[in-house]
Parts: sequence; C-alpha cells; structure tokens
Amino acid sequence: MNDLACDAIGEMVASVRDVTKVYRLGGEDVKALAGVSIDFFHGDFVAIMGTSGSGKSTLLNLLGCLDRPTTGQYFLGGRDVATLDDESLSRVRGRYLGFVFQSYNLIQQLSVVENIMVPLAYQRPQRPGAKDLCIRLAELVGLAGRLGHRPNQLSGGQQQRVAIARALVNNPHVILADEPTGNLDTATSMEIMDLLDALNRAGRTIVMVTHEPDIAARCKKVISLRDGRVESVRHASEPVP
Repeated sequence: MNDLACDAIGEMVASVRDVTKVYRLGGEDVKALAGVSIDFFHGDFVAIMGTSGSGKSTLLNLLGCLDRPTTGQYFLGGRDVATLDDESLSRVRGRYLGFVFQSYNLIQQLSVVENIMVPLAYQRPQRPGAKDLCIRLAELVGLAGRLGHRPNQLSGGQQQRVAIARALVNNPHVILADEPTGNLDTATSMEIMDLLDALNRAGRTIVMVTHEPDIAARCKKVISLRDGRVESVRHASEPVP
C-alpha cells in the first residue's frame, strides 16, 4: 500500500459546522439533520451509525457533495462548498472524494480495468498511463487474475474490490463508503474491511456508513446519529457504552 500513502496525517480535510438539512415531503418539512458539527482529519477511519431515519445517509450525501445543506457550512479541503459553482464543485469532488457503494455500481458491459477507469473518462486531457494505473490498482486490491472479467463473472467481494480500486483512481483525500459490506457474507465482509484497514494504515481517510456493530468496531472513531443529531462520538480506545 506504500504507493497510496498520504501525507499530512492529522490535518483537517473536511468539516461540517451546524449543518441542517430539511426536505419538503407531503406538504410538511422533515428535518433530516438538525445542527450537526463534525471535523474529519487526514488518517481518520470513521464509522457513522444510527437507526433508519437518523440522518446518516443524508450526512454522507452532503459530505460527498451530492446534496447541499439547508443551513450551516461544509468545508472540503479548506473551501466552503456553498461558494462553489457546479463546475468548481465537480472538480473539487473529483479531486478530494472517492465513492464506494453497497451495490457496487459497476457497469456490466465493462471489464474490471475499464470499470476502474470510469472516473478518468471525465478528465480532459486524459491522464498519461491511465490504463497502467488502473491495472496496478486492480492488482493492489487482489484482482490481478481478473483484469478482463466483467462484473457478472465476479463474486460480490470481488465486485466491491473493483469499486474500491475505482474510488482510488483519482488519488482522493477521502473515501466515502455507504454500507460497503451490506451485501456481503461475514467472511467476505472481513476481507473488505482488511483492505480498507490497509488503505487507512497507508494514510487514506475513510468515512463509512454502516449499521453493523462488528464492522464499526474496526474503525478508529464511531459517530452515532439519532434524529438528525450527533448522539455520541466514541474512539476506538473507548469501551462500548
């Protein structure tokens, strides 16, 4: 993992300050987030937990710049996201963030290497050596023998490894993972967590939504949400309440 190591361990990479998010549903206002303030630092491995409706998916969407807060501020890489136009926001998102989803979100017609290359397709001009980089990433996540395979020829764990390699292709500051083990059996889930552990040890910042206590226990910090608010923040060295 040394070729993916990050510098500046301990420096702040993202911050949400007194953020609210209100949706209009059925003629009523529904507050998904109600004054959330959290700082994320280089080298963090954070699990976000909470029951259905607690706001964890809304928070992850805001962190991923897939949605904007109703009030409050979100700083990414030191920049207030609210001040960015769509083009600038897309550029910052592509540089700072990598995404891993529960359902993998792979393109069925593409091979392993081609799926990893997808985020690079939006870059102009194309990065020199892009294919070689994607092959190295595939090898890094344990798919050296599957480079030409399509998603329907891979197990769930292998597909998630492709998704993780794709998330790394732009060398992002932060990996945002939405239930990355949710569709996997226990043994495969532990393999994926081993991979994320290794990336984190190399300095990669990971923020992960999960509902599984054993998965959250692998993280350095666990943030529990309830009714759109931060209920607790527990570090790995602290006992479970």
